[in-house]
Amino acid sequence: MKRRDFVVKSSAAVAATTVFGTLSANTYNFDKPIQIAVIGTGDRGSGLIPFLNEIDGVTVAACCDVLPFRLENGLRRAGKQAKSYTDYKELLANKDIDAVLVSTPFATHGKIAMDALKAGKHVYCEKTMTRGYKEIKEFIDLAESSGKIVQTGHQYHSSRLYVEVVKMIEEGKVGNITAFESQWNRNWDWRRAVPDPSLERAINWRMYEEYSGGLVAELCSHQIDFANWVTKSTPERVMGMGGIDYWKDGRETYDNVHLMYEYPKGVKATFTCLTSNAKDDYQIKVIGDKGTIILDYTQAWFYPEGQYDNAKKVVGDVDGVSGATITTGWEEGKGIPLNIHHADPSKQALMDFRDSILTNKQPISNVVTGGNTAIAVQMGIDAMHQNKIVHWDDVSLS
Repeated sequence: MKRRDFVVKSSAAVAATTVFGTLSANTYNFDKPIQIAVIGTGDRGSGLIPFLNEIDGVTVAACCDVLPFRLENGLRRAGKQAKSYTDYKELLANKDIDAVLVSTPFATHGKIAMDALKAGKHVYCEKTMTRGYKEIKEFIDLAESSGKIVQTGHQYHSSRLYVEVVKMIEEGKVGNITAFESQWNRNWDWRRAVPDPSLERAINWRMYEEYSGGLVAELCSHQIDFANWVTKSTPERVMGMGGIDYWKDGRETYDNVHLMYEYPKGVKATFTCLTSNAKDDYQIKVIGDKGTIILDYTQAWFYPEGQYDNAKKVVGDVDGVSGATITTGWEEGKGIPLNIHHADPSKQALMDFRDSILTNKQPISNVVTGGNTAIAVQMGIDAMHQNKIVHWDDVSLS
C-alpha cells in the first residue's frame, strides 16, 4: 500500500480536532480524577510530572522505568499515591489506570503505546510518535479501531501563541507563504551523566541508532510538525545531509543535520540542527510576500515586507485576533512583538489531553498529524543516510 492511499492528506484531516468520527461513549465522571501513569521517567517524563500535579482532574497514579534511579526520581515527584513499576506490561494490567504518558526512548514509543491501546488506555505519546513507515501504519490502524484518545507530544500544537500565529497566517498576515527557515542550534554534546559505564546506551540512547532518530526525531520534528500544520499538507520530497563532524566520541547519530523539504505549490522548508554553535538557538521563520513571522519557544515577532516606517507607528489589534496585539513601536532586531498570552506549551498540551478524554474528542495533535510528522521525519533520516531525494509517494507503508 502506498502512503498516498493510507495517510489522508486533506486539510481537514491534517488540522482536524476529531479525525475518526464518533468514538465510544466515555464513562468518566468529571468529578473523578483521571488516573494517569508515566512510562519512562527520564528527563522528559519526570519533567512533565510537576505539570500533571498542577492540573485539576488528573492524578499521577503510577510511574514505570527500567532504571532504578530514574524510577525513584519520578516517584519522588509524583507523590506517595503513585505506584511503582519496572515492567510496563504489569502497569498496563492495572485496571485503575485510565491513561498513560509514554516518554521512553524513541524506538520504543510505538510498541508501548500500541500495547497501552490494546489494554484499553488513552495514550499521550511523546514525539516523534513512532519509527518506520510500517509501524506508523500499524499505530494509526490500531488507534482508529480502539475508541481511545491518542495525543502526540508535539506540544506547540497546544501553545496558544502558536495557535494564534497560525490563525494570523491563515488570515493572510504574511501573504502567500514561499518558505520556512527553521533551526534548533546548541553548543553542547547532548550527553547525560552516566553513573556506571554499563548504562551508557540506556542513558545516552539519543546517540545510538538502535534507539534514536537523532536530531531529526528529537528536535526538527517539532518544526516539521509546524510546517505541516501551517501548510495543511505534507512534504512532497526531502533532501538533506548530516554527519558526525564535531563530537568524535563514539556516537552513531549525527551531530549536525541540514534538511530541505518541498511542500505543495513549491514552498520550501529548511531545518537545521547544530550541536557546535548555539547562535539564535530555536527559531522558526515563516516567510511570505507580505511579511515574515519569527517564532521562538514563547514569543513571536512580525516583520512587514517594505513597511518599516509605518510599522514603527502602529498600535492596535492584529487582524482582529483575540489576545494578539501589536505593541507600540518596532523592537530593533526583533520586528513588531506579538503579545499573546499563553501557558507553558507542555503544560497546556497535558491540559488538552485531559480535556480530550473528558469530552471524548480527539486532540488537534492527534494520531494522524503525529503520523504525518513521523513519516516526514523518517523521510529526512532516509534522505541523509541513503544520500538521495526521498519522495512522499515512493515509500510503501506495507
